[in-house]
Amino acid sequence: MTTQISSTAATPSSTPLETRFWTWQGHRIAYAVQGSGVPLILIHGFGASIGHWRQNIPVLAAAGYRVFAVDLLGFGKSDKPLVDYHLELWQEMLADFWQTHVQEPAVFIGNSIGALLGLMMLANHPDKARAGVLLNAAGGLNHRPEELNWPLRTVMAGFTKLVSSNLVGPFLFNRIRQKPRLRRTLQQVYRDHTAITDELIDLIYEPACDPGAQKVFATILTAPPGPKPEDLLPHISQPLLVLWGEADPWTPITGATLYRELAAQSEQVQFVPIPNAGHCPHDECPERVNIQIIDWLNSQIQHLSSRP
Repeated sequence: MTTQISSTAATPSSTPLETRFWTWQGHRIAYAVQGSGVPLILIHGFGASIGHWRQNIPVLAAAGYRVFAVDLLGFGKSDKPLVDYHLELWQEMLADFWQTHVQEPAVFIGNSIGALLGLMMLANHPDKARAGVLLNAAGGLNHRPEELNWPLRTVMAGFTKLVSSNLVGPFLFNRIRQKPRLRRTLQQVYRDHTAITDELIDLIYEPACDPGAQKVFATILTAPPGPKPEDLLPHISQPLLVLWGEADPWTPITGATLYRELAAQSEQVQFVPIPNAGHCPHDECPERVNIQIIDWLNSQIQHLSSRP
């Protein structure tokens, strides 16, 4: 079963993307694939989907790579069952997806929590991962209590309790997902507001209208934060490209010191700040990000192709 996704990628060789479906543990998972060559697996962030990579997939495929993108369980066109959502669940899904569809070491490319998932794949499944590309990597699925001051910790605890309420939760979620509110939220995290198109709003709004979306949202907000990047990185030996929008208020570049220090110490790690870009530079300034990724991949290609 396939449905068409339009692409705005500026490349004459781009072809329409197809959403395909795969059954995982009884749930329908949406994915897309395009191109041939060394495989890349693209992992979206919270609230996003395959469509968030619409300006990247055709360009990366045209550059000579086999590009996969997956809607994590609970997001996009994938099913939204009421289960315990956590990073380890999605890591298991990605590992099984790799085993079913890829079956050769891939480059994991992720944004926000997708970047943290990419780190987990590199650290915990090195046989499946040639390299990684992180875009504004999250430090966890949720904030850890010690990361928040006391007033904010109290506010967040109260908010998550309300969102999880059977009585108040649906009302709050319905307010949060309204298009004008989504636009205002994106205006906080996109430096270039012209990149906040109606198409982008629809990409986020439509899955939020699916049955089960509110329960998924509430469950994820109360999920454990998962492993810390500083605990994963010592177990990673693969090449790593870290891209960071300098104007990101959600994962500020001031918190990327760990990656900057790694890049200064190791030729395996490259850190590149993206000026005048927010939390999602791959969508806000895709031309700059695509060039950075392709140039880095091409510089690594012999190494990537020779890894077992």
